[in-house]
Amino acid sequence: MGMMGRMDQIAALVDRAEIVDVVTAVFDTVDAKNWPVCRELFDEWVDVDFTSLNGGEPARISADALVDGWRTGLHARKQSFHTVSNFAVTVDGAEAHVTAKGYAYNVLDEGLGGGLWEVWGVYRLGLVRQAEGWKVTALTFDAWHTRGDEAVRAHTMD
Repeated sequence: MGMMGRMDQIAALVDRAEIVDVVTAVFDTVDAKNWPVCRELFDEWVDVDFTSLNGGEPARISADALVDGWRTGLHARKQSFHTVSNFAVTVDGAEAHVTAKGYAYNVLDEGLGGGLWEVWGVYRLGLVRQAEGWKVTALTFDAWHTRGDEAVRAHTMD
């Protein structure tokens, strides 16, 4: 293999590592309720599809609206835990696609009745390379199985 081929391989590994770090950071910042840093991981507009859980239709929404929705749904008195693994990453120039298996739970504070809701499924994300790094432009969740109290997932604080 020539020197250029080796450099291409290294660049591809760096891209993959950076992309997986961004995807992981989405879920870690959500669990930490670090909404400003979470917002920075997204492009201005995001194609979202949570229809496997919520019904409705896929939509293009602002990243601000997406993160605000999480801020409301995953409020200070609801704990969340997300883990993602089994990453499949494809990079095509300045675009990337990631598929990952995911598990999450939500738990309400005892004062709100406690309660646990869990979900297993597959996340599909699209990203674009920007000057400041990879940004998420699309997020789909395909729920395979849920267990527990649906009211926990739906609970918001006014």
